[in-house]
Amino acid sequence: MIRNKTIVFIATCCAWFVASSLNAAIIPAGTILSVSTESSISSQDPVGRTFAAKINEDVAVKTTVLLRAGTMAFGKIQTSRADPRKSEPLSLELTWISVNGRNVAVKTDAIQPAFPLTTGQQARYRHAAGTSVLSPGTKFRFRLARAVTW
Repeated sequence: MIRNKTIVFIATCCAWFVASSLNAAIIPAGTILSVSTESSISSQDPVGRTFAAKINEDVAVKTTVLLRAGTMAFGKIQTSRADPRKSEPLSLELTWISVNGRNVAVKTDAIQPAFPLTTGQQARYRHAAGTSVLSPGTKFRFRLARAVTW
């Protein structure tokens, strides 16, 4: 009797595992995520500060839409000019997306927003001086550095 229950339990666990694996969604590395920021981002914001964004376009793999436009995404500031001793151009990366009420970790390549260069010196060093601010609704395209599974 106990042996039969054990076999049924193991079979049920295996069936559940196989069913959940079949429903797993995978977005391959290299996929482009087009997003719009929900909040402003300053070149003087501290490294590690998070920002919110929304996915602009559906993300489909083999004709199946895995992420709908409007899905929330979150990122962080990787480098900035907040520390005057280590002043670097602003760079951003996405760190997670909200899928079906769950936060799914993502790893993207960092991007550097383009700010208008207004002086010869700024053009020579390829970054603007002072504080630059990205307004809400600014669009970016992040490339997934690793596949995302949930």
